[in-house]
Amino acid sequence: MAPPVSAPAIPIGSSAALVPRLFRLRRSRRELRDAWTLELDPADGASTAPFSAGQFTMVYLFGIGEVPLSISGDPLKASPLVHTVRAVGSVTRALCALKRGAAVGVRGPFGSPWPVAGCEGKDVVLVAGGMGLAPIRPALYDVLGRRKKYGRVVLLVGARTPQDLLFERELERWRRRVDLEVRATVDSAGDDWRGEVGVVTTLIPRASFEAARAVAFVCGPEVMMRFAVISLLDRGLAPESIYLSMERNMKCAVGVCGHCQFGPTFVCKDGPVFAYPRIEPFLRIRGV
Repeated sequence: MAPPVSAPAIPIGSSAALVPRLFRLRRSRRELRDAWTLELDPADGASTAPFSAGQFTMVYLFGIGEVPLSISGDPLKASPLVHTVRAVGSVTRALCALKRGAAVGVRGPFGSPWPVAGCEGKDVVLVAGGMGLAPIRPALYDVLGRRKKYGRVVLLVGARTPQDLLFERELERWRRRVDLEVRATVDSAGDDWRGEVGVVTTLIPRASFEAARAVAFVCGPEVMMRFAVISLLDRGLAPESIYLSMERNMKCAVGVCGHCQFGPTFVCKDGPVFAYPRIEPFLRIRGV
Protein backbone atom coordinates (compact mmCIF):
# COMPACT_ATOMS: atom_id res chain seq x y z
CA MET A 1 0.00 0.00 0.00
CA ALA A 2 1.35 3.42 -0.95
CA PRO A 3 2.05 5.91 1.83
CA PRO A 4 -0.43 8.74 2.24
CA VAL A 5 0.08 12.08 0.60
CA SER A 6 0.99 14.56 3.32
CA ALA A 7 -1.41 17.49 3.33
CA PRO A 8 0.52 20.76 3.65
CA ALA A 9 -0.70 23.79 5.55
CA ILE A 10 -3.26 25.74 3.54
CA PRO A 11 -2.29 29.35 2.73
CA ILE A 12 -4.44 31.91 4.52
CA GLY A 13 -5.74 33.51 1.34
CA SER A 14 -6.58 30.31 -0.54
CA SER A 15 -10.15 29.34 -1.37
CA ALA A 16 -9.76 26.04 0.54
CA ALA A 17 -8.99 28.06 3.66
CA LEU A 18 -11.83 30.55 3.34
CA VAL A 19 -14.63 29.02 1.26
CA PRO A 20 -16.45 25.85 2.43
CA ARG A 21 -16.67 22.97 -0.04
CA LEU A 22 -20.04 21.25 -0.20
CA PHE A 23 -20.21 17.72 1.24
CA ARG A 24 -23.14 15.40 1.86
CA LEU A 25 -23.65 12.92 4.67
CA ARG A 26 -23.16 9.34 3.50
CA ARG A 27 -23.69 7.69 6.87
CA SER A 28 -24.03 8.52 10.56
CA ARG A 29 -23.16 5.92 13.20
CA ARG A 30 -23.78 6.33 16.90
CA GLU A 31 -20.67 5.57 18.95
CA LEU A 32 -21.67 6.66 22.46
CA ARG A 33 -24.79 8.10 24.05
CA ASP A 34 -23.64 11.57 22.93
CA ALA A 35 -21.17 10.90 20.10
CA TRP A 36 -21.55 9.99 16.43
CA THR A 37 -19.20 9.19 13.56
CA LEU A 38 -20.10 11.04 10.36
CA GLU A 39 -18.97 9.92 6.90
CA LEU A 40 -19.00 12.72 4.31
CA ASP A 41 -18.62 12.67 0.52
CA PRO A 42 -17.94 15.67 -1.76
CA ALA A 43 -21.19 16.76 -3.37
CA ASP A 44 -19.46 17.21 -6.73
CA GLY A 45 -18.37 13.56 -6.83
CA ALA A 46 -14.67 14.44 -6.88
CA SER A 47 -12.13 13.04 -4.45
CA THR A 48 -11.71 14.37 -0.93
CA ALA A 49 -8.59 16.41 -0.27
CA PRO A 50 -5.70 14.30 1.07
CA PHE A 51 -5.04 14.68 4.77
CA SER A 52 -2.42 13.59 7.24
CA ALA A 53 -3.18 11.89 10.56
CA GLY A 54 -3.76 14.54 13.21
CA GLN A 55 -5.18 17.26 10.97
CA PHE A 56 -8.66 18.80 11.29
CA THR A 57 -11.30 20.51 9.19
CA MET A 58 -13.79 23.29 9.81
CA VAL A 59 -17.30 21.95 9.27
CA TYR A 60 -20.04 24.46 8.52
CA LEU A 61 -23.72 23.76 9.05
CA PHE A 62 -25.70 26.24 7.04
CA GLY A 63 -27.75 28.62 9.13
CA ILE A 64 -26.26 27.39 12.42
CA GLY A 65 -22.49 27.80 12.52
CA GLU A 66 -19.06 26.25 12.08
CA VAL A 67 -16.92 24.02 14.29
CA PRO A 68 -13.41 22.51 14.11
CA LEU A 69 -13.43 18.71 13.96
CA SER A 70 -10.48 16.36 14.05
CA ILE A 71 -10.45 13.88 11.20
CA SER A 72 -10.93 10.38 12.59
CA GLY A 73 -10.76 8.34 9.37
CA ASP A 74 -8.01 6.47 7.56
CA PRO A 75 -5.44 8.69 5.79
CA LEU A 76 -4.60 5.75 3.50
CA LYS A 77 -8.11 5.84 2.01
CA ALA A 78 -9.29 8.49 -0.42
CA SER A 79 -12.87 8.64 0.89
CA PRO A 80 -15.07 9.25 2.76
CA LEU A 81 -14.08 12.14 5.02
CA VAL A 82 -14.71 10.88 8.56
CA HIS A 83 -15.30 12.85 11.74
CA THR A 84 -16.28 11.61 15.19
CA VAL A 85 -18.33 14.24 16.96
CA ARG A 86 -19.54 14.72 20.52
CA ALA A 87 -22.86 16.59 20.74
CA VAL A 88 -22.00 19.35 23.20
CA GLY A 89 -23.13 22.60 21.53
CA SER A 90 -25.68 23.90 19.05
CA VAL A 91 -23.59 23.08 15.96
CA THR A 92 -22.37 19.66 17.06
CA ARG A 93 -25.83 18.64 18.28
CA ALA A 94 -27.26 19.60 14.90
CA LEU A 95 -24.48 17.75 13.08
CA CYS A 96 -25.14 14.59 15.05
CA ALA A 97 -28.85 14.81 14.18
CA LEU A 98 -28.30 15.08 10.40
CA LYS A 99 -29.99 12.64 8.06
CA ARG A 100 -28.40 10.88 5.09
CA GLY A 101 -27.87 13.25 2.18
CA ALA A 102 -27.81 16.41 4.30
CA ALA A 103 -25.41 19.10 3.11
CA VAL A 104 -22.52 20.59 5.11
CA GLY A 105 -19.64 22.84 4.18
CA VAL A 106 -16.04 21.78 4.80
CA ARG A 107 -12.86 23.89 4.89
CA GLY A 108 -9.45 22.32 5.13
CA PRO A 109 -7.71 20.10 6.07
CA PHE A 110 -5.68 22.30 8.39
CA GLY A 111 -2.91 21.97 10.92
CA SER A 112 0.21 20.01 11.75
CA PRO A 113 0.00 16.19 11.70
CA TRP A 114 1.35 13.41 13.87
CA PRO A 115 4.93 12.71 12.66
CA VAL A 116 4.10 9.14 11.65
CA ALA A 117 6.48 8.89 8.72
CA GLY A 118 9.36 10.22 10.81
CA CYS A 119 8.90 7.44 13.37
CA GLU A 120 9.76 4.49 11.14
CA GLY A 121 11.91 1.97 12.95
CA LYS A 122 10.71 3.11 16.38
CA ASP A 123 8.25 1.79 18.92
CA VAL A 124 5.03 3.81 18.74
CA VAL A 125 2.97 4.47 21.87
CA LEU A 126 -0.47 6.04 21.45
CA VAL A 127 -2.18 7.35 24.59
CA ALA A 128 -5.80 8.47 24.31
CA GLY A 129 -8.21 9.78 26.92
CA GLY A 130 -11.93 9.91 26.18
CA MET A 131 -12.69 11.53 22.80
CA GLY A 132 -8.93 11.89 22.30
CA LEU A 133 -9.04 8.49 20.61
CA ALA A 134 -10.68 10.12 17.56
CA PRO A 135 -7.61 12.22 16.59
CA ILE A 136 -5.32 9.31 17.54
CA ARG A 137 -7.12 6.76 15.36
CA PRO A 138 -5.79 8.03 11.98
CA ALA A 139 -2.22 7.72 13.28
CA LEU A 140 -2.89 4.12 14.30
CA TYR A 141 -4.44 3.39 10.88
CA ASP A 142 -1.35 4.87 9.24
CA VAL A 143 1.06 2.80 11.34
CA LEU A 144 -0.91 -0.42 10.91
CA GLY A 145 -1.15 0.18 7.16
CA ARG A 146 2.66 0.07 7.02
CA ARG A 147 3.16 -2.14 10.07
CA LYS A 148 6.53 -3.65 9.09
CA LYS A 149 8.18 -0.24 9.17
CA TYR A 150 7.69 0.13 12.94
CA GLY A 151 8.76 -1.64 16.10
CA ARG A 152 6.29 -2.37 18.87
CA VAL A 153 2.97 -0.55 18.64
CA VAL A 154 1.01 0.10 21.83
CA LEU A 155 -2.43 1.70 22.19
CA LEU A 156 -3.44 2.82 25.69
CA VAL A 157 -7.03 4.03 26.06
CA GLY A 158 -8.84 5.55 29.01
CA ALA A 159 -12.47 6.54 29.59
CA ARG A 160 -14.72 7.47 32.48
CA THR A 161 -16.83 4.30 32.31
CA PRO A 162 -17.04 1.24 30.03
CA GLN A 163 -19.98 2.94 28.29
CA ASP A 164 -17.68 5.86 27.39
CA LEU A 165 -15.09 3.78 25.52
CA LEU A 166 -15.00 5.05 21.96
CA PHE A 167 -14.90 2.67 18.97
CA GLU A 168 -15.60 -0.33 21.20
CA ARG A 169 -16.02 -2.87 18.38
CA GLU A 170 -12.86 -1.67 16.69
CA LEU A 171 -10.98 -1.92 19.98
CA GLU A 172 -11.97 -5.57 20.12
CA ARG A 173 -10.66 -6.15 16.58
CA TRP A 174 -7.42 -4.41 17.42
CA ARG A 175 -7.04 -6.55 20.55
CA ARG A 176 -7.05 -9.67 18.38
CA ARG A 177 -4.02 -8.52 16.40
CA VAL A 178 -0.75 -10.17 17.42
CA ASP A 179 1.29 -7.16 16.25
CA LEU A 180 -0.52 -4.59 18.42
CA GLU A 181 -0.80 -4.23 22.19
CA VAL A 182 -4.13 -2.70 23.24
CA ARG A 183 -4.95 -1.86 26.85
CA ALA A 184 -8.05 -0.02 28.03
CA THR A 185 -8.96 1.27 31.45
CA VAL A 186 -11.88 3.15 32.97
CA ASP A 187 -12.15 5.48 35.95
CA SER A 188 -15.05 3.53 37.44
CA ALA A 189 -17.12 0.48 36.53
CA GLY A 190 -19.71 -1.98 37.78
CA ASP A 191 -19.22 -5.64 38.64
CA ASP A 192 -19.76 -6.68 35.01
CA TRP A 193 -16.55 -4.90 33.85
CA ARG A 194 -13.66 -7.33 33.46
CA GLY A 195 -11.07 -4.81 32.38
CA GLU A 196 -8.71 -2.49 34.24
CA VAL A 197 -9.84 0.35 36.50
CA GLY A 198 -7.82 3.53 36.92
CA VAL A 199 -6.73 6.53 34.93
CA VAL A 200 -5.02 5.90 31.60
CA THR A 201 -1.63 7.05 32.89
CA THR A 202 -1.47 3.97 35.14
CA LEU A 203 -1.07 1.85 32.00
CA ILE A 204 2.14 3.55 30.87
CA PRO A 205 4.58 1.92 33.37
CA ARG A 206 3.38 -1.56 32.39
CA ALA A 207 3.19 -1.14 28.60
CA SER A 208 5.55 -3.15 26.40
CA PHE A 209 7.81 -0.67 24.66
CA GLU A 210 11.47 0.26 24.78
CA ALA A 211 11.69 3.86 25.97
CA ALA A 212 15.04 4.57 24.32
CA ARG A 213 13.58 3.90 20.88
CA ALA A 214 9.96 4.95 21.43
CA VAL A 215 7.86 7.90 20.33
CA ALA A 216 4.55 8.76 21.99
CA PHE A 217 1.40 10.43 20.64
CA VAL A 218 -0.96 11.76 23.32
CA CYS A 219 -4.44 13.25 23.06
CA GLY A 220 -7.15 13.87 25.64
CA PRO A 221 -8.12 16.38 28.30
CA GLU A 222 -5.22 18.68 29.15
CA VAL A 223 -4.93 17.47 32.74
CA MET A 224 -4.68 13.91 31.46
CA MET A 225 -1.97 14.91 28.98
CA ARG A 226 0.05 16.65 31.69
CA PHE A 227 0.16 13.47 33.77
CA ALA A 228 0.71 11.26 30.72
CA VAL A 229 3.80 13.27 29.86
CA ILE A 230 5.10 12.89 33.42
CA SER A 231 4.61 9.11 33.24
CA LEU A 232 6.28 8.89 29.83
CA LEU A 233 9.25 10.92 31.02
CA ASP A 234 9.50 8.75 34.15
CA ARG A 235 9.48 5.72 31.87
CA GLY A 236 12.51 7.15 30.07
CA LEU A 237 11.18 8.77 26.91
CA ALA A 238 13.05 11.83 25.69
CA PRO A 239 10.93 15.02 25.81
CA GLU A 240 11.38 15.53 22.07
CA SER A 241 9.89 12.07 21.44
CA ILE A 242 6.51 13.07 22.94
CA TYR A 243 3.83 14.73 20.82
CA LEU A 244 0.55 16.21 22.01
CA SER A 245 -2.61 17.15 20.12
CA MET A 246 -4.18 20.24 21.67
CA GLU A 247 -7.95 20.53 21.38
CA ARG A 248 -8.71 24.24 21.67
CA ASN A 249 -11.54 26.58 20.69
CA MET A 250 -10.55 27.13 17.06
CA LYS A 251 -12.67 29.51 15.00
CA CYS A 252 -10.90 30.74 11.88
CA ALA A 253 -8.38 27.88 11.31
CA VAL A 254 -5.80 30.30 9.89
CA GLY A 255 -4.44 32.06 13.00
CA VAL A 256 -6.27 35.35 12.58
CA CYS A 257 -9.03 35.47 15.20
CA GLY A 258 -6.93 34.53 18.23
CA HIS A 259 -9.50 32.23 19.85
CA CYS A 260 -7.08 29.31 20.08
CA GLN A 261 -4.00 31.16 21.29
CA PHE A 262 -1.82 28.98 23.51
CA GLY A 263 1.08 30.97 24.86
CA PRO A 264 2.69 32.55 21.78
CA THR A 265 1.28 29.86 19.46
CA PHE A 266 -2.06 29.38 17.73
CA VAL A 267 -3.37 25.84 17.85
CA CYS A 268 -5.11 26.06 14.46
CA LYS A 269 -2.05 27.36 12.61
CA ASP A 270 0.92 26.06 14.60
CA GLY A 271 -0.75 22.86 15.81
CA PRO A 272 -2.87 21.03 16.72
CA VAL A 273 0.02 18.55 17.09
CA PHE A 274 3.02 19.92 19.00
CA ALA A 275 6.28 18.40 20.12
CA TYR A 276 6.21 18.54 23.91
CA PRO A 277 9.28 20.79 24.36
CA ARG A 278 7.65 23.50 22.26
CA ILE A 279 4.67 23.92 24.58
CA GLU A 280 6.00 22.55 27.86
CA PRO A 281 6.19 25.98 29.60
CA PHE A 282 2.55 26.75 28.75
CA LEU A 283 1.10 23.30 29.39
CA ARG A 284 1.89 23.74 33.08
CA ILE A 285 -0.03 27.02 33.32
CA ARG A 286 -3.75 26.70 33.83
CA GLY A 287 -5.89 29.00 31.75
CA VAL A 288 -3.30 29.74 29.06
